[in-house]
Amino acid sequence: MEPILFYGVPSGCSFGSIVALEWLGVPYRLCRIEMPEVTLTEAYRRINPVGETPALMTAEGDLISESLAILNHLAPHGVAHRLAFRQGSRDFDRLNQMLAYLNTSFFNAFSPLWHALEHGDDGPGKAALVDYGREKVRRAHAELEAQLGGQDWLLGEHRTLADAYFIGIARWTDYHAVVDRRDYPGLQRLYEKLEADPAVRFAHAVEAGEPASSAGGFKGEIGLGEALALLG
Repeated sequence: MEPILFYGVPSGCSFGSIVALEWLGVPYRLCRIEMPEVTLTEAYRRINPVGETPALMTAEGDLISESLAILNHLAPHGVAHRLAFRQGSRDFDRLNQMLAYLNTSFFNAFSPLWHALEHGDDGPGKAALVDYGREKVRRAHAELEAQLGGQDWLLGEHRTLADAYFIGIARWTDYHAVVDRRDYPGLQRLYEKLEADPAVRFAHAVEAGEPASSAGGFKGEIGLGEALALLG
């Protein structure tokens, strides 16, 4: 069977894995997971015990969770196209370092804001979370702008899986108006370039439930029940 990516809506970080799969051109299916309604169910916890997206069911029926692990699992398919690199090489280390930064610092900067949006009341606690999140997001943008250093892509002259992961997180400023990306011109250029990419437009359409034209190996959607049946 084809690998199945369990992607979260609305606006899960799984967006980056969809973009990566499109760039890689490997056959795959998608399983739509509503957050938090479905992620909290016992059915979905058979896929990922911690109840988060994304998750990947491999062609062999193994289950992988966490974006960093999924992208590293997919990476060998991208070596020939320089979307990823041979393990043990300097470029592999650079890619892994950037993916780790995006996962631990860039992603995490938004965590207080998501909590305030989804769980906080309108009291002083929410205001404190927003202030804390605003500072974290600003610092993460400044750090990533410095790492970009005027390059076309996060690792240099060509796109990699790190850019796919970046676009899935960077769009969260649409929910949390705590920074103006135009204050970070390198990141703004990268964001605009990625937004024009066919794979990114495809991922947006998929999330919105609109007709989506794949330029990769997309083989259609599958329901959670059907995917669970494949586990036996």
